[in-house]
Amino acid sequence: MPYEKRHYRKKLTSHGLIYLDGVELPMTLSNISITGLLAELNDYERINDVEDLFKSVQKSPIVDIYLQEMRLAGEAEIVRADMIDGRIYLALDFRNVEHDVENLFYARHAYRKKLEAPGLIILNGHNYHFNTVNVSVDGLMVTLPERIDVEPGAIAAFNFKRLDLLGEVKIVWVTYQDGNTLLGLEYNYLEKTFVEGIPRFSPHNPGMVKG
Repeated sequence: MPYEKRHYRKKLTSHGLIYLDGVELPMTLSNISITGLLAELNDYERINDVEDLFKSVQKSPIVDIYLQEMRLAGEAEIVRADMIDGRIYLALDFRNVEHDVENLFYARHAYRKKLEAPGLIILNGHNYHFNTVNVSVDGLMVTLPERIDVEPGAIAAFNFKRLDLLGEVKIVWVTYQDGNTLLGLEYNYLEKTFVEGIPRFSPHNPGMVKG
């Protein structure tokens, strides 16, 4: 009989949030291992069409999760979704998850999703191309491939097509690494009222958020 490697799964009753179809939904964990978890999706009635949910999971199985009690947050892949006795169960494999995030959440007030994509910002009257490091509903962390002298508190216009964001940002902090400029940016004005595709997952404002 061939050897099959299995990771130990601890049974538990814990809770978390998952970002599905633009909605933060609560889930109850059944068990968890170093590679993933099994959970029951709660209050899925808030999703308009469950069949559409299953179709969207098949097309894009990577989702954001937040397990506050276990201090875990990040990306996971839905490897199985089942409807049993009217309840939805999800099997998730961890893909890009950070541990001990609680202190960061309280400092930042919102989940920061790791996301690398190009954008444009105007600094000192010049256009500069940047790449994002992470994105939240409150702002961006970006890196520029050269040293640029700019002061915290400055307001800059920006365009980030990946999330269809256009408007102004406030520079919160500036640091330099290996000839690159790293900026912490806070949204000052956006042409649209919410950041689509990014959950908040905030301990200050838990629950279901559409966005």
